[in-house]
Amino acid sequence: MFAKLKKIKNYLLIFFALIILVMALSLGTIYAKKDLRYGVTYSKKQSEDLGLDWQKVYLAMLDELQIKKLRLVAYWDEIEGNKDAYDWQSLDWQVARATEHDAEIILAVGGRLPRWPECHYPDWTNDLTESEQESKILDYITQTIVRYREQPLITAWQIENEPFLLNFGECPKLNKKLLDREIALVRQLDSRPIVVTDSGELSWWVSAAKRADIFGTTMYRNTYSSKLDSYIHYPIGPSFFIIKRNLARIFAQPKDWLVIELQAEPWGPSYLSEMDQAERDRTMSLEKFKEMIEFSSQTGFREFYLWGVEWWYWEKEKNNRPGFWEYTKTIYKNE
Repeated sequence: MFAKLKKIKNYLLIFFALIILVMALSLGTIYAKKDLRYGVTYSKKQSEDLGLDWQKVYLAMLDELQIKKLRLVAYWDEIEGNKDAYDWQSLDWQVARATEHDAEIILAVGGRLPRWPECHYPDWTNDLTESEQESKILDYITQTIVRYREQPLITAWQIENEPFLLNFGECPKLNKKLLDREIALVRQLDSRPIVVTDSGELSWWVSAAKRADIFGTTMYRNTYSSKLDSYIHYPIGPSFFIIKRNLARIFAQPKDWLVIELQAEPWGPSYLSEMDQAERDRTMSLEKFKEMIEFSSQTGFREFYLWGVEWWYWEKEKNNRPGFWEYTKTIYKNE
């Protein structure tokens, strides 16, 4: 009898210890909405893929939405489309216009960068050996950092994009040693913080966070899986991200944490312009957009970079649906 009671006592102690652990992991600062900060990721490629004038979209984003935080992308295949011949014209223009509008910039560099097919290697690299390709990507990164390190409104360098998200995108196998060489190279060239990003729902964050000065997570709720051939709604609440960050903090201590990619456009079985309105609305209607902003505000993060500014403009200009564009004005008005 005594042994049985002792066993029950031990189970109760373990049970209450687990409750305390879960409560501790759930603790985190929830910022007042007036203290939240919003930016966007802008992609010239995405604007062009939607049949838009990419410069017109960019200027409308700065002038009408008055966005003050940008993540810009130094696509390798655009900058060095021909071997050893660098073309900075479009990226120079983006940086200059952002500077005129006093907008801060996170500049993403590397082979794996935002937007499908995820990896944006120039075609001429296909004929290189692995070591030759590594040498050339380090050259391109060096050229990019050296060119833009005198720009005071560039606040951080993002190295690669979700490098630990395996089996997504048309990309070579992750080379951790190369990633670390890239990070070390940028640290040598400039003192600004390094951003490393990871999937909010599909990764554990630790490998990315321990390499970062600033860790950036993605945040999605409604997606489509080509492997499962079905739509997916992640059954998670805001506390999922609080707990996940607290767990990651046990192993990694970046100086800051932010949401580098907050879902604000549809994700379906085909390209945006090929989906009808009903299918686009399955994963991102205006109501879902507002719900996403509210959801994210409860996750304990303070800074968010929305994903989809090119699509908001496309909906407004091509489909006479200005609601997304107009709603974002209310988000950015306090920036």
